[in-house]
Amino acid sequence: MPMPSPRLSAALLTGTCLTLLAGCAGSSDTAGAHGPAAASAIPVVASTNVYGDLVRRIGGAKVQVTSIISDPDQDPHSYEAGTRNQLALSRAEVVIENGGGYDDFVDRMLKSAGSSPDVINAVEVSGKAAPKGGELNEHVWYDFPTVAELADRIAIALGKADPADTATFTENARDFVRLLQPLERKEARIKAEHGGEAVAVTEPVPLYMIEASGLRNATPEEFSEAIEEGDDVSPRTLQSTLPLFTGKKVEALVYNEQTSGPQTEKAERAAEASGIPVVPVTENLPEGKDYLAWMTANVDALASALAK
Repeated sequence: MPMPSPRLSAALLTGTCLTLLAGCAGSSDTAGAHGPAAASAIPVVASTNVYGDLVRRIGGAKVQVTSIISDPDQDPHSYEAGTRNQLALSRAEVVIENGGGYDDFVDRMLKSAGSSPDVINAVEVSGKAAPKGGELNEHVWYDFPTVAELADRIAIALGKADPADTATFTENARDFVRLLQPLERKEARIKAEHGGEAVAVTEPVPLYMIEASGLRNATPEEFSEAIEEGDDVSPRTLQSTLPLFTGKKVEALVYNEQTSGPQTEKAERAAEASGIPVVPVTENLPEGKDYLAWMTANVDALASALAK
């Protein structure tokens, strides 16, 4: 009787271990974009469900994806990964992380995983760097050119793990990139109609989308940085932020629903009281949506707000 292939043996062992460890933080996705994952599927770990969705789109039934963070309310900055996540990482052939300080728990676990997967770092793929004297905006999945580059990089990594299906991965990545183009056209349309207009944000999550749409972020940096870091906004900073709304100096408030608190709620109430549209966004993929549907809704919501 022939012995099973190394990948099949590893996949069976991984599936058994993850079944025994059911209920772990994060999700093990057993279905690809084209149906149930094959028994010999490439084991992939993504730091968040955003990247997990991209991998499934490109890998289809040829990948078995574990997204460590899949809860839209979980903040990757403060996430503490456990032994179950370590198990998944130790089995992975491909790992995709955001980088830029966003999901450092992945690098910490990789150091002790005792394995050498192909690691894709989205910030490194993007080529983004911190502006002089400023902070890096690590939320690169809101930048569509970066996501297109990332799709190609994922296809290459999957092709190395499974050379027989390289052409399939490459074609799936090309199809995905084509579907990104309407989103870039929507941003270009916003820029043509509203370029130079000011908006406010509660934190930097959507800034790449805002910049690509030709809009100007008028939010005091001290406000958005404090919210992102989970710090209190000083009374002085709050007093310099609220007039953006009471004085109708911005056309919209783009609001991260995942990090709402007393100070962001004050900004939201001030915007609503002044008739300024509020555009809700999230960091992680909302339940029931894929990346393309999610980002289409975000761009459309921004366009609708500016048209009011």
